[in-house]
Amino acid sequence: MAYNLHQIPLFTTLEKAENILLAGAGGGFDIYSGLPLYFALRQMGKKVYLANLSFTFLAGTDAEQINEVTWKVTAKHRGASYFPEKYLCEWLESVGEQVAIYSFAKTGVVPLRNAYQQLIDTLNLDAVVLVDGGTDSLMRGDEAGLGTPTEDMASMGAVFEAQVAQKLLVCLGFGVDDFHGVPHAQFLENVARLSKREAFLGCFSLTPGMPEANALHDATQYVNEKMASHPSIVANSIVSALEGHYGDYHATSRTSGSRLWINPLMYIYWGFQLEPIIDELLYYDLIRNTESISEINHLIMLFRSRITPKLKENIPL
Repeated sequence: MAYNLHQIPLFTTLEKAENILLAGAGGGFDIYSGLPLYFALRQMGKKVYLANLSFTFLAGTDAEQINEVTWKVTAKHRGASYFPEKYLCEWLESVGEQVAIYSFAKTGVVPLRNAYQQLIDTLNLDAVVLVDGGTDSLMRGDEAGLGTPTEDMASMGAVFEAQVAQKLLVCLGFGVDDFHGVPHAQFLENVARLSKREAFLGCFSLTPGMPEANALHDATQYVNEKMASHPSIVANSIVSALEGHYGDYHATSRTSGSRLWINPLMYIYWGFQLEPIIDELLYYDLIRNTESISEINHLIMLFRSRITPKLKENIPL
């Protein structure tokens, strides 16, 4: 599909979709990176649902369990000190949004695919947009480092295997994964490869003071207060960039002892068609039939043990 310069391809691609699921791909706080998209899509008149791969022990909460691996979390639910989905629901409620977040237990591609398919069928979804806080979701497998790929690949594989009209991936936080060893020159190489396949939907930016950016800022500050012992490195890095901080700035003690590069590239979104990313994933055949998250992790490590990864490159600027 051809786009004009005045269009944002991600939103143009979703123009005809009526019911959209925004889902955090890598777990934890990834759904927070989708919050600006939630408000933008709502402004377009879309019905938007939220989901997230969760790091919370969901069976230990009082949230409603709707299938083997999915719980419907709202602001009223309790039961865990680490519960970013609940606190996002609380914050959304404080600004007049009554929202549930469908929260998935960490599991393999097959059970997660079944959970996504149930939501697709029940909610009559036209599109699933996976959101990655960071950029490690674009690592093919042979890069110098993969970041933390296990949860991302569970979600991406599950949606790839599900039956829904549109499957997209959006990344926010270029540079933040350096903390986890992601080689950003190789991320850009992978974007170039996807561009050849017409799978790259371009970039667009939040700007400081934009209402959608303010929502991300305020929600992150809210959950920082509620979960003071578990601040998100990714979310706080993006918010720090939106606040105008630059360089080795640390919003949380979790990054003490490391060198950060907070910068304006962190609040740029990168959009992609999902299927070509999975087509490029060198180890996907190994993980497509997995039943558990530990199985995915083991198979990724097995794949890495059998190859010679690329050497790390620096962006030559």
